Amino acid sequence: MSLWQLLEAILMITNALAILNQDRFLTPHGWGFAEMGNGRVTSIKGQIVGLLHAVQYLRVPLVALNSIIIVSKLLL
Repeated sequence: MSLWQLLEAILMITNALAILNQDRFLTPHGWGFAEMGNGRVTSIKGQIVGLLHAVQYLRVPLVALNSIIIVSKLLL
């Protein structure tokens, strides 16, 4: 496994996290951002929910990174 393949795998996982719909998939299972409250949550579940919420802001850079990966795959 090369470093390039590892970066592609990380990009795919980030894509998967970015497209999760919070209302449809996370909130019914108690993983919504609203359930965590207003304070700082230090539990593992709270940190994962915070990560899922933060990944939502990466959608625009993900489009650029995905485009770079697609072009590089087509050229190589």
